[in-house]
Amino acid sequence: MISNHLSLVEHHRPQADRISEKIAQFLAAGGQIDELPSPPRNPIPPARSTRIDPETVLKRKPRKLTLAERRALRKMADSL
Repeated sequence: MISNHLSLVEHHRPQADRISEKIAQFLAAGGQIDELPSPPRNPIPPARSTRIDPETVLKRKPRKLTLAERRALRKMADSL
């Protein structure tokens, strides 16, 4: 099977070679590479409660005026 990613590997090979050279220079100069433990993973947040606090005031959009209410309001406005 032919890999489509082979050209990407060859494309990035010069950068990988430069990094390898820099690492070799660092180690030759007395540098030391430490392998540290991985950082802790982010914990999954606790599940949200389905209970609603009775003191919470829910803000809901007011219903739109019906056609009959708009006509009545128009009549009232015209009578003024």
